[in-house]
Amino acid sequence: MLKDPKINKFRKMLSEAPDYESWKAAGLELDFLEGNAEWKEDFASDLYNYELLYDRLTSIKQYRQQNDFDRLKRALREGLHHDLGNMGNPALYTRSRIGTKHLIEEYITQACEALDFLCDHPVPGFPVAEKLQFFRDTLTSYGRPTLLLSGGASLGIFHFGVIKALWEKGLLPQVITGSSIGAIIAGMLGVHTDAEIPEMLVPENHNLKAWKWRGLLSAMRGEGLMDQAQLRACLRSNIGDYTFEEAYQRTGRSINMSVSPVQAHQKARLLSGYTSPYLMVWSGALASAAVPGIFPPVTLMKKDMYGQSLPYIPKLRFVDGSVVSDLPIDRLMHLYDVNFTIVSQTNPHVVPFLNERGEDEKLSLASLPWHLMKSEVQFHGQGVFDYLRKRARPELFRQISGQMYTIMAQRYSGDVTIAPTYRFRHYRRMLADPRPEFVREMILAGERATWPKISMIQSHARISKTLERCVRRLKQENYRK
Repeated sequence: MLKDPKINKFRKMLSEAPDYESWKAAGLELDFLEGNAEWKEDFASDLYNYELLYDRLTSIKQYRQQNDFDRLKRALREGLHHDLGNMGNPALYTRSRIGTKHLIEEYITQACEALDFLCDHPVPGFPVAEKLQFFRDTLTSYGRPTLLLSGGASLGIFHFGVIKALWEKGLLPQVITGSSIGAIIAGMLGVHTDAEIPEMLVPENHNLKAWKWRGLLSAMRGEGLMDQAQLRACLRSNIGDYTFEEAYQRTGRSINMSVSPVQAHQKARLLSGYTSPYLMVWSGALASAAVPGIFPPVTLMKKDMYGQSLPYIPKLRFVDGSVVSDLPIDRLMHLYDVNFTIVSQTNPHVVPFLNERGEDEKLSLASLPWHLMKSEVQFHGQGVFDYLRKRARPELFRQISGQMYTIMAQRYSGDVTIAPTYRFRHYRRMLADPRPEFVREMILAGERATWPKISMIQSHARISKTLERCVRRLKQENYRK
């Protein structure tokens, strides 16, 4: 059956869009041509509890119109729940390209406007200190999103495009976590304010010389195939000498990095402003990027009270965070009340096992053989490597088996997973310095992969982001008083 030529035209425009506004315009036309505009208007559906959402929306609008601030406060404080009525159901975001049920969009808009109103306007009997506590409590109850950036060597430049797309829509989470190249990019983002992000996304503004070949003999001596001094100079040039605490004070972003221990009887660590405030960001990124065999293990560095650099836990060394904990989701939930995870996944050994939307492959009749084979390989592979990591000799073989076990046992996706589409030419550039034109190409690829996820991310994250902004404004107002 032949496709409507207008539909083909707009699909081509969608795939070649240079920016989000062009992509959105083509998406809206397709939604109209394919009959999805009517679907969004009809709020009734068995995919979510539309009656609950409608009742909450009606109450918020009514209390605002009547200036009934006490009831409005109570309605927001006890009524704001993440994924209320299952409005974040992924099935609600696959029918149309832009947006979802208008009832969901209207509820989120009204809730955010009500929060901003209470934050920014004088309310009788509701002083600034009480407002600040109200918004902090509501944020803790509601939870917040996080962006996790995976490993992937130079292919991780894709993360910049994801960051750009989220930042332009006001959806960039305050909590950012990275492993390996993801840690490097998290570190760069963590020391750049919102006003400096456009400058951060210009490749010519950065030192892109991270790789320098040392050779097989160096690797056999345990010093790595690549020159770590070259990578260290690159990171210090791009990140500076900020500590995790100083980075947070500068930008308000909570950056986190996964590192894996070399020694036995040690667990993977999540470096952050909470867990290691005086550790230097570039040092954490260097350790998280120390892929075994490519770079040697790293002794972390911190600042003392006089600003001098010295070793942090001198007897311990750390390597690539993605080996043990590429996506430390559970730890983030404890530290930051995370309720929604956005994963930018660029690991070359993971991306081929994700479907075209970047999510775990959904089971269908056509994919059943592949799904079964993948599950069997993963199950038996974990069993074999679990046995070898506990009993194998020599020690090197045991360590390699342990790393293979943790790689196979990890979770590599989030509530939303954004991933590139690789070609052979991409793999050839993994261990090479990225040229500016390649950086721009990967940034655009990251943006294009993110745009289809914007509607779902907005439904999950917009209320959290509004609460975070209100807390920041009220803290400043309270400080001035």
